[in-house]
Amino acid sequence: MAAPLLSRAIPLFRIRLQHSQQRLAVWLIEPLRKSWCSAAAESSAKSEEDVFPAEKTTTVLTARNPFKDERWKAPDYRKWRHEEEEILRDIEPIISLIKDILHSDRYMDGECLTTEDQKAVVEKLLAYHPHSEDKIGCGLDSIMVDRHPQFRQSRCLFVVRTDGGWIDFSYQKCLRAYIRDKYPSHAERFIREHYNRGRD
Repeated sequence: MAAPLLSRAIPLFRIRLQHSQQRLAVWLIEPLRKSWCSAAAESSAKSEEDVFPAEKTTTVLTARNPFKDERWKAPDYRKWRHEEEEILRDIEPIISLIKDILHSDRYMDGECLTTEDQKAVVEKLLAYHPHSEDKIGCGLDSIMVDRHPQFRQSRCLFVVRTDGGWIDFSYQKCLRAYIRDKYPSHAERFIREHYNRGRD
């Protein structure tokens, strides 16, 4: 007895489900449709190609942001963007390595870097620190990862000296000094735009 009733209810249930899905689709799509440009709203009978030809779209986008287009015409701006990309390509590998060292589980607090990681940090960062000689002091034994002495939530790099002493150093100071050394004509602008602290 229940089986025939159930078999009659299934098609009705399917129809109601389809109707609910259509209403949901209309509810989701309606705000998007309203946000289209007024030309589409006025001429809803036209096809999308008629309302939005490739030429008109390009013209509208160009008119909305003429400042950007004008800047790209300036040779100095193009030169700056080219130089900026070159600096980013240059420093990206060492930044990725440092972030991996400090923010992954590769090293526990108080652990020294592997020989390969230490070599990269010393050559690409520590060598450019404005006070690298003071940091190294009597001699470099290793580079260690540990908690910052004042800001305990932050991890940073430490120089471990041959006499057993250790001192933290800022990899960002090293990077800024490296950029100033290698890209003197664009360094200050790059540092201003890419580092919150700006100048040292």
